[in-house]
Amino acid sequence: MAEQHTPTSSSPNMDANATSQVYVSYDPKSPPKHPGPAWTRFICISDTHSERFDVPPGEVLLHAGDLSSWGRRRQLKSTMNWLRTLPHPVKIVVAGNHDLCLDKQWADGGYWYKKSGGGFSSKEAAAARALVCGDAARKAGIFYLEHQPLKFTTPTGRSWEVYGSPAAPQYVVGAFQYSSTKEAEAVYAKMPPTTEILLTHTPPYGICDVTKKGSHAGCPTLACTMESNNLDRCRLHIFGHIHEARGALVRAASGQREYERVSVNAAIPNRGLAIIVDLLN
Repeated sequence: MAEQHTPTSSSPNMDANATSQVYVSYDPKSPPKHPGPAWTRFICISDTHSERFDVPPGEVLLHAGDLSSWGRRRQLKSTMNWLRTLPHPVKIVVAGNHDLCLDKQWADGGYWYKKSGGGFSSKEAAAARALVCGDAARKAGIFYLEHQPLKFTTPTGRSWEVYGSPAAPQYVVGAFQYSSTKEAEAVYAKMPPTTEILLTHTPPYGICDVTKKGSHAGCPTLACTMESNNLDRCRLHIFGHIHEARGALVRAASGQREYERVSVNAAIPNRGLAIIVDLLN
């Protein structure tokens, strides 16, 4: 495993052969200068929990889940209203374990609706989904992914292939959680080998996933999938979930992997600072 690499605005990855630059710490009033049209700037955030933060500009905003504080539609609406105001031309989001109103299993007739004795009516669940998938979101450049791929093109003509999943291992009662290795394998088997940018709510085991108690909370199945040859094209993996493990890891190109791979725990609550990732087109 490579060492964790947490560059700042004054000391980015300056290797002449570098294909990425990562900024974990910087002056929010004076963000690092964009490296130019040969690069795409990704602004990475996660776990905003209905709060609003100042984020720097860039071509793409990535949000790795927990849009709401406790899964209510009004909380989700507050977040979506904020995201629509942001200037990033493309905004890609996934849900997280807090976003109950987006999980069909918490809607009328779903597993958790029945098991918990509560949840959301079909009408309320549909209204929540309209917040992330409706016309207002799309007009603002927002794309909500739920075990789905997406291909988009930047103004400079670079097309990127993205995949997003809200899933995470079962911990306490929540949304989009799996409780067995078999379920996890089914979730991550859906990721296309052409994926270049991956959003998951959970970290993979062993990468920016250490809790306050010192234990690894990431998913072993996801970690194994990330190491497989099927995802050699993945250059950026953004996640959150474990707030205290915020940070980044840059791994050198090796074997069939032509480019560096950047892994980012973008949980924002503890620092209030988005992580900036520039990738060479």
